[in-house]
Amino acid sequence: MTDAPVRYQPDIEDIQPDEQETIQQLCSTFDVILERTAEDYGHAVRSVHAKSHGVLVGELTVDADLPPELAQGLFATPGTHKALLRLSTNAGDVLPDAISLPRGLALKVFDVEGARLPGSEGSAQDFVMVNGTVFQAKTADKFLGNLKMLAKTTDRLEGTKKVLSSVLRGVSSALETVGIESAAINSLGGAPNVEPLGETYYSVTPFRYGDYIAKFSLAPVAPEMTALTGETIKVDGREDAIREDVQAEMRNFRAEWDFRVQLCRNLDKQPVEDPTVEWDEEEAPFLKVGTLRAAPQDSWDPAQVQQIDEETRFSVWTGIAAHQPLGNINRARNEPYRHSADFRARVNGCPYHEPAA
Repeated sequence: MTDAPVRYQPDIEDIQPDEQETIQQLCSTFDVILERTAEDYGHAVRSVHAKSHGVLVGELTVDADLPPELAQGLFATPGTHKALLRLSTNAGDVLPDAISLPRGLALKVFDVEGARLPGSEGSAQDFVMVNGTVFQAKTADKFLGNLKMLAKTTDRLEGTKKVLSSVLRGVSSALETVGIESAAINSLGGAPNVEPLGETYYSVTPFRYGDYIAKFSLAPVAPEMTALTGETIKVDGREDAIREDVQAEMRNFRAEWDFRVQLCRNLDKQPVEDPTVEWDEEEAPFLKVGTLRAAPQDSWDPAQVQQIDEETRFSVWTGIAAHQPLGNINRARNEPYRHSADFRARVNGCPYHEPAA
């Protein structure tokens, strides 16, 4: 039997005095990545998750008759919302797909009612997820060290990155055989080179869930998608293999994911301030609250992809106060996200804006 969910209180967060200094250093380090890639590509790209692999239009349906602890925030009212999805990998430069990196799925849900987070425009709720259950660093200052290393290698030594990726995938596979998953190794190119539509995605960090605290997840349920789970992409001679595979797959089947929440039930075992700790699903199970669907479509319409990549940003700080991002890493994401988007808008001469449904 699981414990009752922990109720949200503002004092669950432990704000450190040096956080603002770390945030400024994050922005400065992102500038190195942004400026280098903008010079090389002739236009600005995202400082992380720069390479798109597909953009999908879909719908999120909130389940009816949810129990009170699940009927919170966006999920308090049954109904269907239009949605936009972007599939990506996590590097700050646009790399050949032979360099295997964690997959990302950014989701923008439209027409969400409720008081907005500070500085959050429009009426959308964003969810930013990756195909791993933990973050690579406990705190933003630790992540800063990883980011500085990434900045030094951005758009350099592509051949070396391919070799390193192959070696690290072997290390990652060896660790997994003894039950260890390394987010740090995966982020450096050791992630399994798998089909993104077969992957389960996680918010990794916790959020306010109305009166409670939760992490979010999207799990594939369509048979065509679960058949892809763990399948390795053939990347030899194909720089954009992921894009090509997703495009071929989405022409032929309807994508469907369960949207799930994992309620915090014990702050010691499911900490808010340490996203390197995986919340045990036996003690804090994921529970379905909705369904995300995308009909067969062209996932690589060049005009649509360009519009999303250059005019739209996805941020955990875009949304309603009922889903406020929690913890040190989330607090450190707000200003750098906006900083990166402002840089792209300035260099590309194309201001970003919240799209309408």
